[in-house]
Amino acid sequence: MPRFFNTFFTPRPWLKRLLLGVGILVTGTLLGLWQRNQPVPAPLATFTTIAGDTFSLTDLRGKPVLITFWATDCASCVKEIPHLISLYDCYHAQGLEIIAVAMYYDLPSHVVEMSRDKQIPYQVVLDLKAQHARAFGQVQLTPTTFLISPNGQLVSKTIGAVTLTELQNQIEHYF
Repeated sequence: MPRFFNTFFTPRPWLKRLLLGVGILVTGTLLGLWQRNQPVPAPLATFTTIAGDTFSLTDLRGKPVLITFWATDCASCVKEIPHLISLYDCYHAQGLEIIAVAMYYDLPSHVVEMSRDKQIPYQVVLDLKAQHARAFGQVQLTPTTFLISPNGQLVSKTIGAVTLTELQNQIEHYF
């Protein structure tokens, strides 16, 4: 055989490591995609509203719960508020609960003021120490919206703005 052929096709340690790394990366990605579509239990979170009321997600078992992480300086978040109010008005009597979790960097006075100005009827909570953001998988981008089924499973996660139609379709599944 020509010398070039032997040199080119001789196994190299760095090539083995590269192929192993690519294999692990592909396997992890595929496993992550598979797991993303599988419902998982919602965190055992306890919230305190801006009015000082305390409740936990376990208190809401039997109801679908929409949790949105938002900030007062997030244009998409503010744009979603009327849609969330509409959903609340439409489905709350049937059991839907909505929890708006203000991000840790949002000033509490801004959250309270916007909640009042927008006449938000659903629960608004502060996440002063980012404990809720951590519990829900290191939420960093707003808006990030989760839907929790009546049996306490996280069934969807949306990063970025969602439309009223999308949310209605997801929620109506539980009524």
